[in-house]
Amino acid sequence: MARLTASRRMVHRAGVIMLLIIVLGFGTVSGRLLYLQTYMAERLQQRASEQQLSDTSLSAKRGSIYDRNGNILAQSITVWNIVLEPANIRNDEERKVIAKGLSEILGVEEAKVLKQTRENNYYSVVKRKVDTDVKDKVLEFSNRIHEEYGIGNVIKTIEDYKRYYTNDNFLGDVLGFVGSDSQGLAGVEYQYDDYLSGKPGRLVIARNAVGQEMPFEYEQKVNAVDGYNITLTIDEYIQSVMEKYVRETINEFNVGNRGCAIMMDVKTGAIIGFACEGSFNPNDPFTIADEKIRKQIEALPEDQQEEATIKAQAKQWRNKGVSDTYVPGSVFKMVMACAMLSEGLDKGEVQYECHGTYVPFEGASTVDCWSSIGHGKETLEQALCNSCNPAFMQMGFMLGREKYYEYYVAFGMSEKTGIDLPGESDDVFFHNDGVCGMDLMDLAVGSFGQNFKITPIQMLSACAAIANGGKLMTPYVVQNISDSAGNVVKTTEPKVRRQAVSAEVSEKVCQMLANNVISGGGSNGYIAGYRIAGKTGTSQKIVDEDGNPSSDYIGSYCGFAPADDPQVALICYFDAPDTSISYYGTTVAAPCFRNILGDVLPYLGVEKVYSASELGNLDTITGEYVGATVTDAQSAINSSKLKSIVMGSGSVVVAQNPSPYTTIPKNGVVVLYTEYDSELPKVKVPDFANHSLTEVNRMAAECNLNISLKGSLSSEGSSYAKKQDIPPGTEVEPYSVIEITFNQDNSIM
Repeated sequence: MARLTASRRMVHRAGVIMLLIIVLGFGTVSGRLLYLQTYMAERLQQRASEQQLSDTSLSAKRGSIYDRNGNILAQSITVWNIVLEPANIRNDEERKVIAKGLSEILGVEEAKVLKQTRENNYYSVVKRKVDTDVKDKVLEFSNRIHEEYGIGNVIKTIEDYKRYYTNDNFLGDVLGFVGSDSQGLAGVEYQYDDYLSGKPGRLVIARNAVGQEMPFEYEQKVNAVDGYNITLTIDEYIQSVMEKYVRETINEFNVGNRGCAIMMDVKTGAIIGFACEGSFNPNDPFTIADEKIRKQIEALPEDQQEEATIKAQAKQWRNKGVSDTYVPGSVFKMVMACAMLSEGLDKGEVQYECHGTYVPFEGASTVDCWSSIGHGKETLEQALCNSCNPAFMQMGFMLGREKYYEYYVAFGMSEKTGIDLPGESDDVFFHNDGVCGMDLMDLAVGSFGQNFKITPIQMLSACAAIANGGKLMTPYVVQNISDSAGNVVKTTEPKVRRQAVSAEVSEKVCQMLANNVISGGGSNGYIAGYRIAGKTGTSQKIVDEDGNPSSDYIGSYCGFAPADDPQVALICYFDAPDTSISYYGTTVAAPCFRNILGDVLPYLGVEKVYSASELGNLDTITGEYVGATVTDAQSAINSSKLKSIVMGSGSVVVAQNPSPYTTIPKNGVVVLYTEYDSELPKVKVPDFANHSLTEVNRMAAECNLNISLKGSLSSEGSSYAKKQDIPPGTEVEPYSVIEITFNQDNSIM
């Protein structure tokens, strides 16, 4: 009985142990299951999806950028990403075949591709953004190894896009550029990235238990949404003209720190040209565009090159017209003239005195006028045309610091213009003790635009306000934004920031600035037949961009046209021209201003209206006289107010000089040849440089040459020949046409 009881106890104990084991076992399994279904659920689902699904991002096509006439400036072209599916490669033999073939086609290291073939995934990018011809070679290779080695479809070509700028360096500062991920990094590309970039799509492909792709019905595709297109206010032709002349000026005067020109529609604020030369190529933005700087970097020790390159890149990416501040100099005097008239401090009767130097207040340093002998007594308009610093200092003290700053603010110089480009800088105003942060010396030098800094776009906006009746406009470069179907989704409307001065004051200052071009310091901006208004500026830099003392100058010219019905305002600005050549705004910037408007105004349909004196100097166009009788040719030449010389004894013209449709001045000479062997001895072209108009005419007559006159001829006594299109010493046919450009005396600031 005792044994039976002990046996039962053992059975009972074993049962309890088994029950505990079962409970613990199920508890553990249940706990693990609960853990997996709750805490680990999301992670396990993700891992399952990664094994069962292939999820590929589909790039959106970035929107295009157009000029205002619909010309493409930037667009995204189709390229391809070459992708491997390493997990589907079966053995080392296949890996070697794939690595060798792709390395040869794509120009990548074979070892790198071989390493990628061993990865345990279904998406490994071998090379991004290859052109279509390369993609076709890859597909041909993929088909060949499938036939020869039975290698599955493990090489994929995924459509992508590459940004392409149609004109390379053209408009680089405004357009900006994109990074490798097609994200805007500068300019319009950065400012409007949200509109241009679009939304990427997705391609989800299901896989079976062995990792092979399921049929296409198991695919799920979310199409990418293309970015919006942008139309700029920029005119491609005007931009090309501006870039040409800015580039020529930089080369001619060996400008050390770039230059720019900006043109604005004065009625709307739309920017129709924005040329910043010394910039970069948006197709290759990381390469230093300035060859001189690039060579300097290459000459540095290797450990210093990276830092120097980064600094040079940042500098070339800065938009000089928006991001860099400069001392405006005498261009600012147009604002001072507005202030004096608006406050009623000068009604035409005030006389200012200039003796060549001026002490603005007792104990102050002497300030020189550019004219050492002085201008004597002068009116406001005369002072503006003479660009007389002492006169404007006197105006500054009549105005006072509070009113000075009031007009500084009114013309928008104390705030950003709001232009739709990134990186716009604030002004740098005086910060001394005194009223409005100005002491008396600040007021003195500030009255002629010295020792404070603004951006070129701020100065241009102020000038445009004077031109359009006193309305200060917000400048802008984007005209509208549209979708891929051409539907406009956003339009930029002209915005008046404030009324800076009255229309009456605006009209008076416009007239003064027009007279300045006719007979004053702005005469190098003169264009026969057009009423131009403008002002020169020559300012001294106190410090350079790194804060070091500087002896460089800035030459600028700012104005508008036509003066009696302004359409466009233009600023030309050159930082650090070579002082051994010239640094004055009147010789460096004014000819650039003149050349730009000389090409742009006819393009805009602005008609020329000549004065009586201008009509007397107009050039004419030679006709085609070959084949005509001598009598008929001479009659046609005389009716064009030209002269003729006949060479030979024939009765029919067989050759002529100048050739047909050549621009030639009135009273010029056309040589008519009636025999093929009749000719005049060639003549050497003289050096006309720095000679007056009278002297140039005499020299041309002595050498039997025709001359075509360009540039500033409004005041013959001070005009001098600046350059000629045919170099001195060149032998030419008698009475060939030499184009000579004239400038006014270069001493006016």
